[in-house]
Amino acid sequence: MKHMPNLKNFSKEELIDMIKLGIDIKKNPEKYCNKLKNKTMAMWFEKSSLRTRASFEAGMTQLGGHAIYLDTSTTHKKANIEDEIKCLSKYADIIIARVFEHDTIKQMQEASKVPIINALCDTYHPCQALADIMTLFETLKDPYKATIAYVGDGNNVCNSLIIASKKLGIKINVSTPQNLKPDIVPDFWIKNPVEAVKEADIVYTDTWMSMGEEDKKKEKTAKLKNYQVNKKLIGNKYFMHCLPAIRGQEVTDEVIDSKKSLVFEQAENRLHIQKAIVLKLLDVV
Repeated sequence: MKHMPNLKNFSKEELIDMIKLGIDIKKNPEKYCNKLKNKTMAMWFEKSSLRTRASFEAGMTQLGGHAIYLDTSTTHKKANIEDEIKCLSKYADIIIARVFEHDTIKQMQEASKVPIINALCDTYHPCQALADIMTLFETLKDPYKATIAYVGDGNNVCNSLIIASKKLGIKINVSTPQNLKPDIVPDFWIKNPVEAVKEADIVYTDTWMSMGEEDKKKEKTAKLKNYQVNKKLIGNKYFMHCLPAIRGQEVTDEVIDSKKSLVFEQAENRLHIQKAIVLKLLDVV
């Protein structure tokens, strides 16, 4: 049994297999529509969500299974998390968790008898990174020769994108303020966003305020004001964003609505790559 707390415990070959499977599922959904018949997913949510919840729940339905949404604000708040996961792993075949602290994912893994998927924590967002790389594979003739430039806040998305890129041998430049560098500092960290995007094929950004950071809005906006992705910075390069976007802050309307914007392809690919992840972890394909 294998968990997905992040992408560190997956080889290049395993990641490529998942991406190829995601692409095949997208092209040939009928081949997979009964793969998870009578299978159940428990979805543990400490944070609110649109894409993560909708894509996992729709994905399970389309694979012939069922998903149970669990909002932890309405469950037993004083319960021991290990006890709760031991119970859930007797009811469900797989568990996804969208949480605050990565330690919560670790606790879940230790208690669970079924695979745990990190559907986002404050440190990692592995499902998003795989959806992004899948989108890159669909868009570029030779994705292995691509350069991604990540500009803005060095957050959980940035961390996972760095891991995925390094595993696959894809170059990634990261441009953040010194005190907002990602936990996993890449080989190509550049403070100046203009330098970071110069040779890039794709420019990526994310919201400057992650969930739970609303009280830091003024402070972070001041630090990141020169990292906005606008037409002057990006030129005619492809644009990526994991959404939700704060238009006029980290990205302008002109960029996110352009023909080179891949944001809604990324959002769609969350559905397909997550199906692939679930099928692989359950060893169904």
